[in-house]
Amino acid sequence: MLKNRKRAFIFDMDGVLTDNMRFHADSWVELFSDFGLQGLDAERYLVETAGMKGLDVLRYFLDPQISEAEAERLTELKDFLYRVMSRDLIKPMQGLAEFLDAAKKHDVQLGIGTGAGPRNIDYVLGILGMTNRFQAIVNPFHVRHGKPEPDIFLRVATLLEVPPSDCIVFEDALPGVEAARRAGMQCVAVTTTNSADAFSRFDNVLQVIGDFTRLYPEELLRKLNEKQPMTLL
Repeated sequence: MLKNRKRAFIFDMDGVLTDNMRFHADSWVELFSDFGLQGLDAERYLVETAGMKGLDVLRYFLDPQISEAEAERLTELKDFLYRVMSRDLIKPMQGLAEFLDAAKKHDVQLGIGTGAGPRNIDYVLGILGMTNRFQAIVNPFHVRHGKPEPDIFLRVATLLEVPPSDCIVFEDALPGVEAARRAGMQCVAVTTTNSADAFSRFDNVLQVIGDFTRLYPEELLRKLNEKQPMTLL
């Protein structure tokens, strides 16, 4: 029976709980410009590496051999730029609070699986007033591999004690949707970073949304059970 099965919704944070990925992209571009990197703009970052952890972004664009210590230092610089640029601009996605309330009424476990570091997690959830909304929060420092590998989402599922097949991931980035697919999880794609068409190649996308205003947990749980084809909303 549906009501007897333990289910979970696992949210990426940036670009899903709040439409802030542009601020991250702009801060990466500013950082890389100091290294003389040409040909990188916000759009390229968002399409190719959005959702990845800082080490992987730096190895992708700057130096494949960069050390973890140097990558951590540069990521902290980038994150400082991001916080300065975004402090007065971050707000929750439309309909998010109501959707989380409805999910709770359906006894759905809530978790976060994000490529953001601990300071940025605290920063964003604090601004959104959602620090205590989630039963499990996993960041890249908790796992060996970041997205598109499935480690982050699988770790959240383990902490929530929910099988991957009974989890729905909410993602805006293509590496994140791929990570959900590799984890054996269905996904709701959010079009803050990519167009709806960009998600059409994924067979684990249940629904594509612009925000949470017309999204209902009971419908997603039914689709999870039936694994219906993707729909646009």
